[in-house]
Amino acid sequence: MTTYTNVDVWIQNAKVLGEDGELRQSDILIGGGKVLALTGEQDQPAASDVSGEQLTVYNAQGKLVTPGLIDMHVHLREPGFEHKETIETGARSAAQGGFTTIACMPNTKPVTDNPETVKLILDKAKEANLVNVLPYAAITKNELGRELTDFEALKAAGAIGFTDDGVGVQNAQMMKDAMTKAAELGMPVIAHCEDDSLVKGLYVSEGNFAKKHGIKGIPNESEAIHVGRDVLLAEATGVHYHVCHVSTEQSIRLIRLAKSIGVKVTAEVCPHHLVLSDEDIPGMDANWKMNPPLRTPRDVAACIEALEDGTIDIIVTDHAPHSEEEKAKGMQLAPFGIVGFETAFPLLYTKFVQTGLWSLDFLVRRMTQDPARVFGLESGKLEVGATADLTIIDLELEKAVDPAEFATKGRNTPFTGWKLAGWPVATFVSGRAVFGAEHAQNVNA
Repeated sequence: MTTYTNVDVWIQNAKVLGEDGELRQSDILIGGGKVLALTGEQDQPAASDVSGEQLTVYNAQGKLVTPGLIDMHVHLREPGFEHKETIETGARSAAQGGFTTIACMPNTKPVTDNPETVKLILDKAKEANLVNVLPYAAITKNELGRELTDFEALKAAGAIGFTDDGVGVQNAQMMKDAMTKAAELGMPVIAHCEDDSLVKGLYVSEGNFAKKHGIKGIPNESEAIHVGRDVLLAEATGVHYHVCHVSTEQSIRLIRLAKSIGVKVTAEVCPHHLVLSDEDIPGMDANWKMNPPLRTPRDVAACIEALEDGTIDIIVTDHAPHSEEEKAKGMQLAPFGIVGFETAFPLLYTKFVQTGLWSLDFLVRRMTQDPARVFGLESGKLEVGATADLTIIDLELEKAVDPAEFATKGRNTPFTGWKLAGWPVATFVSGRAVFGAEHAQNVNA
């Protein structure tokens, strides 16, 4: 029998997904923040075979262990909007949702358009000491669309890409200049696609809900126009162009065409755009108000198909916490956005895997391996030698969504009361439990 020394964490009786997508039993041995071994059912080590100075044993009891989930589109609100969220509360919420790496958007106050704010975010994340936080920087100063930020300085400070998320870059020349500069630096441009002239003052999509309530709605072309413009600019500049929170059939057609001719374009979709349409909105409840808005059932079907065929590459949450007072202002006046960290996996597992529409392996890849591939991250793997960013998920655990149990400051979700299965129960970052540590047992070496 093989002996294992210098082990910090021993996860016993886990289920992991093999390369064939099938579940198999495994023990996972972690040391120095790395995966040291993945043993099979036939070579499960005895207690006498494993040793370490501070050995902690976690009995997974047949639960699923995956690479740590990755969310490449989140809002942590700090600096400037700490009443909505802080980097610490957001990171804690992410860990509770099974995420080990998150990428935060720059629409803070001040906007993350300078190296000092990038450094502040990285320092706050280090102080929180929970999940990996990767900051995006703004494309334009103060996200006003008038002047490019200093891309070189922002990259040097630790920004992983450039986006004016929250608003679309309205000027085509400005976007082309940004793409040219980003391509020179080998950095991606991440685009919030929205033509302001088509959305000003509007707050729900142009669909049956808007018709029923006599509201002028946001048309699908408000998103697709920017996607069409930007894929042409991406083709011209050679930049890696990534489309945020895709929600319309028209946008998907353009992305699919761009990919077919070799444009370096990738795309993301949110859980709420996969499971909800505008026809599900129960009334003028601002917990159903998000940007992009919920679209038609036809758009939902197009998003699902695009994720399945690879036109859309990854799943993100667009976690966007707001205070209860802000959301209480009603559909017209409340800010856009819902929280997403803690419901994302169980929502999609229940909707698509339990119903047989997707394999478990497909869902896990779209939330781990694929975001790592799209953004060139080292994470997203569960293999010997990889960083031990891991998520333990109880596929049998079924419970109702209760915002009072959230770690985020935000309670703004349309999923309150939904009964879901497949809840994360423990999260490890570099082999250290950042959620669910109470299930582990310390063992004397």
